[in-house]
Amino acid sequence: MAFAQQRITTAGTSRWYAIYFTPDGRQRSGGGFSTKRDAERAAIKLEQRAGAGTLADASRSRLTFADYVEKYYWPAAQHLEPTTLAGYRSNLDRHFLPRFGRLPMNKIVASTVQAWVNEVSAEEEDFEGNRASQLSPRSVRKYHVLLHSIFERAIIDQVILINPCAHTLLPKFVKQPKKAVTPEQFNTLLAEIPDRYRVMVLIAIETGVRWGELAALRPVDVDLETGELHVRRVVLEVPKKITGLDKVWSIRDYPKDNEHRSIRIGDELCREIRELMMATGKRGEDLLFSTSTGSPISRNVFRTRVWLPAVERSGLRQRIRFHDLRGAHASWLLAGGADLKAVMDRLGHRQIQTTQQYLGKLPDADDRALAAFESIRNRK
Repeated sequence: MAFAQQRITTAGTSRWYAIYFTPDGRQRSGGGFSTKRDAERAAIKLEQRAGAGTLADASRSRLTFADYVEKYYWPAAQHLEPTTLAGYRSNLDRHFLPRFGRLPMNKIVASTVQAWVNEVSAEEEDFEGNRASQLSPRSVRKYHVLLHSIFERAIIDQVILINPCAHTLLPKFVKQPKKAVTPEQFNTLLAEIPDRYRVMVLIAIETGVRWGELAALRPVDVDLETGELHVRRVVLEVPKKITGLDKVWSIRDYPKDNEHRSIRIGDELCREIRELMMATGKRGEDLLFSTSTGSPISRNVFRTRVWLPAVERSGLRQRIRFHDLRGAHASWLLAGGADLKAVMDRLGHRQIQTTQQYLGKLPDADDRALAAFESIRNRK
């Protein structure tokens, strides 16, 4: 319970100090006063604010940003997915610790954060005369989300009272229209994919599974009799310094949406998968696609050694990522008249708005919309 404590100063005068307790039982001093009454009033108010979580801990608020992140924020974030942690660690080390690391938490205010945003968003001219900013508007917004979450956690920890990121003015980000890979483009690209990876790419386009889900597939996950592919696991590729393990990959027994799902596949793809299994001898719990040592195929290795060379050989002008096959799968389904909820379930989306972004993404979507309009406008 809050109280006033009398102390005699070195000058021989009497001072009353406001003593209060934090919710975790620690005793704190709220400063000195000339009368006991004033000290008691201050102590009561401070204890009430501490209990309500509206009082910053003076000792913690003097922590530097780096110390707070390492001692409080990072341990609290360990429940996040390893891949998320890896991204956060990279952003902290590259952008935030160099800029804010040595600053006390109570000295980082809104103008401090705004100055960082303005600096990395400002366009500068390089030696060739080209103008560009250090970070794109999209990146600034993405990194600001992390910074905001750190200070939000600091409020919970009673390190600060106000989030300095709450009212930051961020650069405008204009989304570029997405163009789905067309069937013709896919066939051109498929012709350049090495035979070893052909079935892998066919599964990606016909099911829309994510890379990690594809890399974790086993023969037991594919029912060739019913024509169903079961998404049960995902391969995670995370730096060793995050996991503390000797390998950079691990397998998690549930996909990104935390729910297993089943996806129907056609007879032709079933035949391709059966022939692959017969040719490679893959059975049961074996990885359907793996390295010579039986490990999952690295996403980055596949991208640099297989995918990008195939795109280059195809002569396609459009920049196509492997992940774009997921968007192509959704766009083809929707253009063909598939139910929006069915597409959502195949992709493993939690919200139907995420699936809706693939509506009308094929190049001829606007032509077909115009034709539909004219068929009604000109009917007699």
